[in-house]
Amino acid sequence: MADRPRDLAERMARRRKAVAGSGDPAGDGYLRESFTLPRAAARARAQAFFARYPKAGYMSEVETWRELPDGDIEFTMRRLPSAD
Repeated sequence: MADRPRDLAERMARRRKAVAGSGDPAGDGYLRESFTLPRAAARARAQAFFARYPKAGYMSEVETWRELPDGDIEFTMRRLPSAD
């Protein structure tokens, strides 16, 4: 049976509410991991993250990063929960 556009929109809205209520503060469906590491270790961790969760499949990216006064890098990686 074909769904009407309204049925699809309601189903998507219910799903969005379920994701937002699941502990995802942004409610956008992305999973995030934050790290604080020395520069070399941060680079290696980001490369390992991209190897495990490729950008093309998981829309992975370094969401934010900054260098701390002690030289460590604080960064947040984000990805989708599963690849399509």
